[in-house]
Amino acid sequence: YIAVARFINKYLGLPDDRKQDYLDKQEGGNRALAVMEEQLNHTVFLTGDYPTTADISLFAYTHVAEEGGFNLNNYPSVKAWINKMKGLRNFEAM
Repeated sequence: YIAVARFINKYLGLPDDRKQDYLDKQEGGNRALAVMEEQLNHTVFLTGDYPTTADISLFAYTHVAEEGGFNLNNYPSVKAWINKMKGLRNFEAM
């Protein structure tokens, strides 16, 4: 959801013929962010105390979700997790 919403918004410029698709992705993306938020209210990383491939995989588009129209201020634990991921040893921004 987040990746497609980002693509439509950032790279297509939210054309009229994709507006409904974009809005549908907002709903699904916010549901996914809410699930992540709930989990990160209980654990440091998505599956516990240490980062796993789940964290690496979901970080890719979550950290740029705002480019897809998602307000990460609604998800403070997700924002904190993004900062933890960026602070990991050997982190390389792309």
